[in-house]
Amino acid sequence: MPCGLSKHERILCDRGWSARADNRIPGKPFFIVVLTLTLLNGTCQPLPELDYTPYAFSTAAGLAGFPGTNSGPGSFARFHNPAGVAVDVSNNVYVADTFNGAIRKTTPAGTNWTVSTLASGFNYPYGVAVDISNNVYVADTLNGAIRKMTPLGTNWTVSTLASGFNYPNSVAVDTNGNVYVADSYNSIIRKVTPLGGVTTLAGQLGSPGTNDGTGTAARFNLPLGVAVDSAGNVYVADTYNETIRKVTASGVVSTLAGMPGVSGGVDGTGSVARFDFPSGVAVDSATNVYVADTDNDTIRRVTPAGVVTTLGGLLGNAGSTDAAGNGARFNNPQGVAASADGISIYVADSGNCTIRSGVLVSSVPVIVPGSLAFSSNHFGFNLTGTAEQLVVVQTSTNLVNWLPIWTNTFGTGLLPFSDPQSGVSSERFYRAFTP
Repeated sequence: MPCGLSKHERILCDRGWSARADNRIPGKPFFIVVLTLTLLNGTCQPLPELDYTPYAFSTAAGLAGFPGTNSGPGSFARFHNPAGVAVDVSNNVYVADTFNGAIRKTTPAGTNWTVSTLASGFNYPYGVAVDISNNVYVADTLNGAIRKMTPLGTNWTVSTLASGFNYPNSVAVDTNGNVYVADSYNSIIRKVTPLGGVTTLAGQLGSPGTNDGTGTAARFNLPLGVAVDSAGNVYVADTYNETIRKVTASGVVSTLAGMPGVSGGVDGTGSVARFDFPSGVAVDSATNVYVADTDNDTIRRVTPAGVVTTLGGLLGNAGSTDAAGNGARFNNPQGVAASADGISIYVADSGNCTIRSGVLVSSVPVIVPGSLAFSSNHFGFNLTGTAEQLVVVQTSTNLVNWLPIWTNTFGTGLLPFSDPQSGVSSERFYRAFTP
């Protein structure tokens, strides 16, 4: 037998199991791994897993299924198809309340939130951004304009920064006050200086397509979302292309994740991943990109290396449930914002007429990447978690029926797990969670 493996181990290697992360216990986040092995240099090697990072989602403001105009606390407040969100350094969330033609502010008050109206009279505003001085920028979509709201005491002064766009759907602002615009019907990305000067960063006016390239050589197809990082890189929800794109400050465009023209809901790396009408994007200080994957009713994350995972919601299952990971439900989410550290994310849950808040669940046990191994007919891996926290490992052959096989308690270091292998199974899945 090659590479000194038993028959059973070689069969596992030949079958090329795949690794992925998932969450199938509503309200109980966990890390799940499907073993991936490949024959490399005469030995059977596990391939990298996708790290699943669960967020616990709750409704910050609004009441699912009840549109309206009320300001006030929590579920007393009302929105009407909110499509854009932005967050400032104090975790105040600004909302493009699209069908109400207004910009709203959702302010944290302990564990509660209070909603107020900052300005109204816009024509279907779909996008909103906030700068380090708390100036607010609005994609006043049906007016074809970018508006700027400047705080003046307890009031706001609204001015037009630039106009002449064709359905501007989203805005983002950098640390220098430059505003980036998804000029959606023109299929281009524009840049607006603080003085209102407009240039095209990438794309060709009125020429949709999929090309990567520099400046006008690149193509987009109805881009609906933009975000910008601290280095001036712009991230684009290239909606009709079903991809997430990256545009450098010099206008060089690349495809970070997704396959042009191919929709779906697959997690994976680069062109293996799939989206379905991605509409909103946000970026944190580590340049992780968060995506409102609208027609999948999910919130996704794309790492700088292009690795896509699902943070919340379940593919194609619309709803309004508050829960962690894929126990949560969204309904046509169109906008997303993220705190700089990525611990908090906020969602314009448009179909539910609510604003949702997601907080990183830090206590989930994690299977350490690179620790998967076979030894003496045992398969094992290392786990990390919070000291004195109980952890349960379950196994399954079909991701439906799960059998608990091991329970232990975390100490201060790595916790090793080992499972004896007897007989051949076509697939063997493991998950670890806190009961």
